[in-house]
Amino acid sequence: MAEDAHPRLALIGFGEAGSTFARAAGWGGTACAYDIDPAREAAMADLGVRPAASPAQALAEAQVVLSLVTADAALAAARAYSPDLPAGALWCDMNSVAPHTKRMAAAVVEAMGARYVDVAVMSPVDKLMAAPLLLAGPHAAEAQAALVALGFTNVRVAGDTVGRASAIKLCRSIMVKGLEALTAEMVMAASQAGVLGEVLASLDASEKPQSWSQRADYNLDRMLLHGRRRAAEMHEAAAMITDLGISPMMTENTVNWQEGLGALGVEPMPEGLDAKLAAIKGTPHYQGEI
Repeated sequence: MAEDAHPRLALIGFGEAGSTFARAAGWGGTACAYDIDPAREAAMADLGVRPAASPAQALAEAQVVLSLVTADAALAAARAYSPDLPAGALWCDMNSVAPHTKRMAAAVVEAMGARYVDVAVMSPVDKLMAAPLLLAGPHAAEAQAALVALGFTNVRVAGDTVGRASAIKLCRSIMVKGLEALTAEMVMAASQAGVLGEVLASLDASEKPQSWSQRADYNLDRMLLHGRRRAAEMHEAAAMITDLGISPMMTENTVNWQEGLGALGVEPMPEGLDAKLAAIKGTPHYQGEI
């Protein structure tokens, strides 16, 4: 992509999402990135992205900033780095946090003369530049044009109120991540009782097209691999539910399961449901210690 084909871009955070988008878009030397982990500078260099020695260096000339940190660091990043934002820069907060968290971040960013945009990534980033993005806030239309110019192909404005995109994402996550947590509890109990095959067959009979054995294997894979990051997101979902006057009992326990399985550090990832269950049973966390 030519250097003048898109706005000047800075990435704050260069983990899975940042590196995946950079590789897919081919931003190369036209983008600058900063990550608190210096070890990630090698990945930046491999993709031709310019590593920044400090947040201020990364943000100095940015017109668009993609904030791609972890959910628990999203507000802290906005507070710490917004003083270095050029006037009018678009701070695209792509982190999965509660609407009230995004509104607090927006207040900080806007106070520094930059423009805040609530962005929700509505699929795994393995969909690359076709990953659906929902935008919300008074600057969403401008951000939509900028993100399309950067190569994203599925960008939609959800409204002009900061927090609306986040609410859509987290409400959906209550179901998606909640089902993962329920799956873990179900297959562990059924396996321990010696009835896993019967239970899965019963569920297969009631729902198609994917077998529950495949679904259970996939859900445990996601939790073992990304449980800690998902737990941070679901903590924000619980905060949102509390704000709505609802007790987040299931969501809080989803946090516990995601955090617990993600913390096991099972490597390499076992192939198949039985192998994953065996790996989990081999840890001290299996007997109710998660």
